Formats: sequence, C-alpha cells, structure tokens
Amino acid sequence: MCKQMKKIISLSLVSLFFVAAVIIAHGCSVSYKFNGASIDYTKTKTIQINDFPIRSSYVWGPMGPLFNNTLKDQYANHTRLVQVKRNGDLKLEGEIVNYTQRNKSVSSEGYSAQTELTITVNVRFTNNANHKEDFEKQFSASQTYETTQSLNAVQEELVTQIIKDLVEQIFNATVANW
Repeated sequence: MCKQMKKIISLSLVSLFFVAAVIIAHGCSVSYKFNGASIDYTKTKTIQINDFPIRSSYVWGPMGPLFNNTLKDQYANHTRLVQVKRNGDLKLEGEIVNYTQRNKSVSSEGYSAQTELTITVNVRFTNNANHKEDFEKQFSASQTYETTQSLNAVQEELVTQIIKDLVEQIFNATVANW
C-alpha cells in the first residue's frame, strides 16, 4: 500500500507541476523591441545630422534643441556611426513643420474633453553609399491630454514623448530597414 500511495503522490506532484508550468507559460509573454540598426559598416561609417529648424507658426521654445539632441543621441547610442559636420556617408536634414493642438473628444455637455498635441517633422535622408534608399518624408506623432489640464502643465512631458516617438520612426526608416 505504501508503494502504491507513493506512486499516486508522485504522479499527482508531476501532474500538478505540469499544470502549473502550463499556466505560467500561458500567462507569460515575450516581447522584443527592434531598435538596432542594419548597417553595412564596411560601406557606411559616418552620419551627418543637421539641426532641424522650427518652421511651424506655433512653437514651444525648448522643442527644437530637445528634438535635435534626442535625434543625435539615438544614432550615437544605437549605431557605430561617427557623427560628422559635413560629407557624411548618411545625411539627415529637415525641419519641424507643424506643432498643433486640436480637440480630440467632446464631453456629454458638449465641451472639449481631450486635446491632442501633434508634432510633424519633414525629413530628407541621403545614403551616399546607396542612393536608392534616399527619401524625403514627413513623420508625425501625437499625445492626448485631458482638457481640464492646461497645456503649460503637461507640455514638457508630452513634447518629450512625442519627440521620442518621432526619433524612433526616423531611426527605423533610415537605418533599421523594417
């Protein structure tokens, strides 16, 4: 009887372990963030990133330097490209063309409930090793905030997140190739 009881307990523990493993595996997920570059460093060694001036009629002062520094940092931190002032193997230039806010949703009382802040950047990309990859394209990103908050109260946080999104879009379009 003892051997049979040990066998039953052993099978029960194995079954319990299996069920627990299945539940844990089902509840977990793996995610990958592809932010690496696919660059042939034998042909491409340098990048020229010109400052993007603000051409929008509505501006927030720190937006220009924040965008330019974040863009340069992205390439410095995620590639082995050397940043140069001129004659880069890759060249990024453009301008911040739009900084707008618009009502996104309306409350049941008929007033604006949420406002969307959007930044649009025009980018000209030149790949001197492969001109088939050259492009001029606009990238936009937005963030929403409750209209009960003033733009001044949330502007820095929103613009920082929007710029992060824009820089990731530009990076992916230029050197991540996906």
